[in-house]
Amino acid sequence: MHNYSKYSDEALFKMVIDGTQHAYTEIYKRYSNLLHSHAFFKLQDREEAKDVVQELFVNLWDKRHLIQLESNLSGYLYRTLRNKILNIIAHKKVQAAHEASLQLFLDSKPVPTDYQTRDKQLTLLIESEIQSLPKKMKEIFILSRKDHLSHKEISEKLNISEKTVKNQVNNALKILRSKFGLLIFLIYYLK
Repeated sequence: MHNYSKYSDEALFKMVIDGTQHAYTEIYKRYSNLLHSHAFFKLQDREEAKDVVQELFVNLWDKRHLIQLESNLSGYLYRTLRNKILNIIAHKKVQAAHEASLQLFLDSKPVPTDYQTRDKQLTLLIESEIQSLPKKMKEIFILSRKDHLSHKEISEKLNISEKTVKNQVNNALKILRSKFGLLIFLIYYLK
């Protein structure tokens, strides 16, 4: 068997581009432990670190024809890993913020009669906004959300395209979300 350990990173990567799996394996041997250690240091989760490094190497092989090394291979690997880690951290922050917001909402349960009064008021406000939608949009939205018809059923009933139905429903949702905010609107429609 050929000894790939004597080749430079750049020579190995050129072989990887040509489809040489042994060169790819050599790059993996050289960098996987270092990258895993770096990922674990940043993420503090062994499985997550392992997954992100595996994903990096899978992408290295799958996208080998598209990768343009601007500097050296190690620089590319660390830059790519850093970007993947930053994406994971950003996603976790957004997820944590959503969870905290939802928990805050759940923790601030009003007394039952107060809740029922607020619920009725919110329902009336949303109904009022639905009634103020443009006529066709309102009709399509009500068929979709209240009568629970599919886009196809609405298009057949009103003799319009499914795309028009979809656009009208999406536009109505945008208008209502902008007026009430996503969380209140979702709570109303998920009850």
